[in-house]
Amino acid sequence: MAFTHTNADDVAIATIRTLAVDTVGKANSGHPGAPMGMAPVAHVLFSRFLNANPKNSKWFNRDRFVLSNGHACALQYVLLHLLGYKLSMDDLKLFRQLDSKTPGHPEVGHTDGIEVTTGPLGQGFANGVGLAMAQAHLGALYNKNGFDLINNYTYVFTGDGCLMEGVASEAASLAGHLQLGNLIVIYDDNHISIDGDTACAFTENVEQRFLSYGWQVLHVDNGDGDLAAIYNSIAEARQEKSKPTIIRLKTTIGYGSKVQGTHGVHGAPLKADDAAQLKEKFGFPSDQHFYVPQETYDAYAEFGKRGAALEAQWNALLATYGEKYPKEHAELVRRIEGKLPEGWEQTLPVYKPADAAVASRKLSEIVLTAITPALPELVGGSADLTGSNLTKVKGSVDFQPPSTGLGDYTGKYIRYGVREHGMGAIANGLHAYGGIIPFVATFLNFVSYAAGAVRLSALSKHQVIWVATHDSIGLGEDGPTHQPIETLIHFRATPNLAFWRPADGNETSAAYYVAITSKSTPSILSLSRQNLPNLEGSTIEKAMRGGYVLVEEQNEDITIVSTGSEVSIAVEAAKKLKAEGIKTRIVSLPCWLTFDQQDEEYKLSVLRSGAPILSLEAASTAGWQKYSHEQYGLPAWGASGPYLKVYEKFGITGTNIAAVGKKVIEFYKSKNIPAVSPLLKAVHL
Repeated sequence: MAFTHTNADDVAIATIRTLAVDTVGKANSGHPGAPMGMAPVAHVLFSRFLNANPKNSKWFNRDRFVLSNGHACALQYVLLHLLGYKLSMDDLKLFRQLDSKTPGHPEVGHTDGIEVTTGPLGQGFANGVGLAMAQAHLGALYNKNGFDLINNYTYVFTGDGCLMEGVASEAASLAGHLQLGNLIVIYDDNHISIDGDTACAFTENVEQRFLSYGWQVLHVDNGDGDLAAIYNSIAEARQEKSKPTIIRLKTTIGYGSKVQGTHGVHGAPLKADDAAQLKEKFGFPSDQHFYVPQETYDAYAEFGKRGAALEAQWNALLATYGEKYPKEHAELVRRIEGKLPEGWEQTLPVYKPADAAVASRKLSEIVLTAITPALPELVGGSADLTGSNLTKVKGSVDFQPPSTGLGDYTGKYIRYGVREHGMGAIANGLHAYGGIIPFVATFLNFVSYAAGAVRLSALSKHQVIWVATHDSIGLGEDGPTHQPIETLIHFRATPNLAFWRPADGNETSAAYYVAITSKSTPSILSLSRQNLPNLEGSTIEKAMRGGYVLVEEQNEDITIVSTGSEVSIAVEAAKKLKAEGIKTRIVSLPCWLTFDQQDEEYKLSVLRSGAPILSLEAASTAGWQKYSHEQYGLPAWGASGPYLKVYEKFGITGTNIAAVGKKVIEFYKSKNIPAVSPLLKAVHL
């Protein structure tokens, strides 16, 4: 169909521009420039192409829209209001105000119609790649002849800032390799960043860069007014089935303002006289604020009608599909609803103390091998460390374009390449799509490379599971560059992030159980390279509480609390102390967050008053003060050498910890210091 330009288009675009100006102006805070510049492309996309139902923002086969340049959120909020989502004019007037539905950057789960949380630049771009991968995977799994059930597009708006961030480059490179023809990115090439003209720092040829990634590259030279060219470029992008598309759209930031085309309109409200002349220029009342012509509301109401009709057609198709393919239908509906299969947890491995010592990265592989057949929604891969992370289940198919001969889109194993940050952000998109529980893998030290994406997982409540192996000085010879010392407390300090450091097989199974059943919390599973013995007293049920008493003693002299590979060293120390008549309790604390969520009575029974508590971990001791009176760990970086020698160098041996324990006991007795549980506080946050 050819594009027909009507007066209603011009009025709607002027409405978007002036409404964005008033939204930012009333708040006296925000970014009006990009919304003014991108109003034409936003109008064309939403009025002509994007399939969604404002009355049901979670309709599964809707097109996904991502505003990667999230500072331009006034644009998205204005569109959501005009289109009839649950966002009122009063909500626009409360932009950037406390507890409003229109926060300073878009937040998923907070505002109706927002797909992913954006703002940190480049993240939304990578989320879009994940959303496109999810569609390709689920479509390949469930679509049948005559039943094109899952066929939506993902549209991403992005800017210069996003394309400067490395995370976008990582994701773009993988998207090109994966031939994601369902991904359409519109690049707002307005030549302005916070520092001024992008000529000061960003002069690369973006079009050539994306061509080298294997993308289709289109361009529109007049994004301010050539609606037909915008329409035609999006239509052409939709026709390309074997490549993602980026459309370079040249716009004028702050179009219509006295300061258009300058960085002055990027992140500051327009002055009152400028806003007035802008409205007058577009034929709107210059003295009115938040003015919307009825014809714009009427035009956008048609979008809602179209979306409702599309959803009704899809629901009918899904019902017919259910009659012909009942098994696939039942599984797809279950996945869309986010329900886990009945009895999947019965596949979790259970261990006895007599079972052989095994590295927890290997224990993780054993869990994945056991649970994957029961959990088709578990989809994941590694950042080029498959053989070290042990994440590929035998017989699994790679997620690859069929043309490569390396796999197909039904495959559940993703080869992310050495792209940790992109991997994390893509996984957020996979989860945001629905029907998928993504896992990703690298060395624990390199999860730090992806910290921006991990933080957004936690903030956005994306259930992403990180398989983070080589988790301590126990990896030995690779030395301090690879040994995570500060990484543990960094992620433990992140709200709504479950950092698990299991000590044996049962604790590893428990970590997976909680990670898979926690639908709104991401998890990091911190796993050893070296072998760990299966411990007397550990069970899946106990470990699922995040912390428990592994070795109990009444009237103890000391409690040692530890995690992961150091728990067995604490047990060894306790045996040496017991031989000297010193009663030592051992507490395993594999997940601080999960333990903190237990009731007060339980927590105080685990870390109780009466004797000093010593923490032990081969990492920074920061944070352990919350759970212990005294801390033993690493003062700085690790060292390169055979892992037992490295442990010995830092005094993390049964013999030395027993000596440290005696020192602690003597100190508290000699000073007559009451050992009240460190959990007892007047103030609880």
